[in-house]
Amino acid sequence: MARIGVTGSSGFIGSAVTAYLAARGDTVVRVTRPFEYHALVNTFASVDVVIHLAGVVASTRTADFHAANVDATRIVAQAAVDTATPMVHVSSLAAAGPASPSRPRLEDDVPAPINAYGRSKLDGERAVIATRDLQWTILRPGVVYGPGDRAMRPLFAYARRGFLPLVGNPSAAYMFIYIDDAVRAIAAAADRECTHDTIFVAHERPISPRTLLETIRAAVNPSARLVPVPRAAVRVAALAGDCAGALTRRPATINSHRYVELYARGFVCRVDRLTERLGVTPTIELADGIRRTLAS
Repeated sequence: MARIGVTGSSGFIGSAVTAYLAARGDTVVRVTRPFEYHALVNTFASVDVVIHLAGVVASTRTADFHAANVDATRIVAQAAVDTATPMVHVSSLAAAGPASPSRPRLEDDVPAPINAYGRSKLDGERAVIATRDLQWTILRPGVVYGPGDRAMRPLFAYARRGFLPLVGNPSAAYMFIYIDDAVRAIAAAADRECTHDTIFVAHERPISPRTLLETIRAAVNPSARLVPVPRAAVRVAALAGDCAGALTRRPATINSHRYVELYARGFVCRVDRLTERLGVTPTIELADGIRRTLAS
């Protein structure tokens, strides 16, 4: 049993991580914002490892991504090294950038993120790596889904209404991982010695947009129709989303950042290192994961 500090403990992934750690007998120390260096030093002095999950996933302003995903990460990393606390930094596959199913990314490939979120996550990784003498492990999850995930709710709602909009590059694919498998990977990283590893975290099977929608349709409403949406229409929706976001300061479901992701080659990676170095092999297939998410 260990004392484990967790930032972002109230979020979708963070709440699942804290529940898992507590259930196995660890003492979870919830680290809340704002991340002030001296307060972090006081907290980290009493923990064995810190899991850094806090960040911003969606925003209308690039500055918000940088403040949450880079500046805050730098402060957490400095406090961790100054208290000799190992750090598990949960980044994103978006930091690595796109890759097609025929040429999946490896962890050591040169990163090439394509939007503000991905660039901020990569810069956050670089802040961790640049912190001299810090013991770290960087995890790059794909799409994490499961009970409590808000991202799936609109798709479930569309299916109940009888249609599912099919958008994006038809030849693309994405890496998904069910929340329970993601949590096991994060906990495994916290349990081992942090040895400057960067590790993709995802189920080994890439998922195309059509496969995702067909799986949701089968679980929610088998009579729902898949409706292809022309790229031009998606582009118009993205521009409208940008305008709405500028007015409300709330990111729209479709905006230019999301549009770029939808029409990229896909985000596909190899996950050999996940099994080899953390001993974790994700087991929840998409259909089972969707059913569990729907039932929550």
